[in-house]
Amino acid sequence: MRRRDLDGCPIAGALQMIGDKWTMLIIRDLATGPKRTMELHSNLEPISSRTLVGRLRDMVKDRLLERTDFGGNPPHIEYALTDRGLVLVPLLEALREVGQSLECNDCEDRKERRGQYCEVCPNNLETSPPPHITTPSRTPRRQRDDSIVLL
Repeated sequence: MRRRDLDGCPIAGALQMIGDKWTMLIIRDLATGPKRTMELHSNLEPISSRTLVGRLRDMVKDRLLERTDFGGNPPHIEYALTDRGLVLVPLLEALREVGQSLECNDCEDRKERRGQYCEVCPNNLETSPPPHITTPSRTPRRQRDDSIVLL
């Protein structure tokens, strides 16, 4: 883990770790379970592949994410929140409330633009059971499939 070199304040250090444009959006998308790189990329439009991979690497170094390489061709790599990353999940609800209070966006804006709410949105109550994002519990990881398929 990298130490943060600003003024020594924990708030400044935390903001240096999570304060860029994409970190909390990656946390949002992983709050409901592990995802592959391309799943994250398609949900985080208009992030470039280079920016996403760089951000994911930094988050792995900061021990917020766990990277699992299942091998294969094309490569099958999944990212999941660590216990340390799960600490950030309750901030998602607070950020959503602040965004709505400041009239930045509304959940309906997301649905209109992307055709659906984000997975952790409370408006998903209407369509499916909401993921419980405030409890730091790990979603079971997918098992590695070493079976051989003959065509």
